[in-house]
Amino acid sequence: MQETGTIRLFKRGPTAEFRLFVLVALALGLLVVDARWTVLDPVRQAISVSIYPFQRLMFAPRDAVERFNDWTDAAALARTEKEALQRQRIELAQLSTHAAQLAAENEQLRRLLNVAEAVTQQAVAVEVLYEPPNAFSHHLVFNKGTSSGIRPGMPVIDEGGVVGQIVRVTPFTSEAALLTDDRVSIPVQVLRNGLRLIAFGGNVSGKVEVRYLTANVDLEPGDTLITSGIGGLFPAGLSVATVDSVTRDAASGFALATATPLSHPERYRHFLVLRVDVSAHEAKQESMSHGSQTE
Repeated sequence: MQETGTIRLFKRGPTAEFRLFVLVALALGLLVVDARWTVLDPVRQAISVSIYPFQRLMFAPRDAVERFNDWTDAAALARTEKEALQRQRIELAQLSTHAAQLAAENEQLRRLLNVAEAVTQQAVAVEVLYEPPNAFSHHLVFNKGTSSGIRPGMPVIDEGGVVGQIVRVTPFTSEAALLTDDRVSIPVQVLRNGLRLIAFGGNVSGKVEVRYLTANVDLEPGDTLITSGIGGLFPAGLSVATVDSVTRDAASGFALATATPLSHPERYRHFLVLRVDVSAHEAKQESMSHGSQTE
């Protein structure tokens, strides 16, 4: 037999206000209990452990972005520091080279000063502007010209001896042919025995030659050649070269000597131009030329 029950049309429970009141009271109670006693610490720890994976999962994108930013910042900082160190190393190397160059130039200038005090002629200190790129001539261009009293024909020297001879001038520059140039010839003499010879720019690069010698000439390797003073352009007693070898040809009866200059134009930038009286030499050459034409 089936039991019949009453049907409830309306279901009523606690009101929303009452529920809110109960929850607020419960929250206040929990706050008071948590502030005064530690009975809720295990519950808090359990809840913290249970939600920790979800916290890490939520913070994972933020942590990844921060780590990527830290890595890029560290890489940029390392690259910047590396570039700064390289630039500093290059600057220090340039400063060191410049200081060494200045020390070498100062030392050479001191030696030039001693040479200027030793020679009796007035001298003009010049500096190399550039070296003309010519494979068939050996020239240097200096930073002073006729405005400083430099004229064609004046000798150029350094602390080692004769460097060359001025061949062309402008108001503010001058060009010198080096001792090894085939356009230069210098009256010389052997320091050992006073034998007078003429040295020419050699066919061998960096050498000078003494030509037109007799086969029995008293000239030996190791002899020092100095200017003889004949001709009036090169003062007597300036060092010129050291004899390397003497080739004697018995068949022709002549000998040829090769010598190495004692000056070093390829090493230095500063030289002295001796202000000799080239006008007297030019007048002498013109008179000799005029006399030969008259004959």
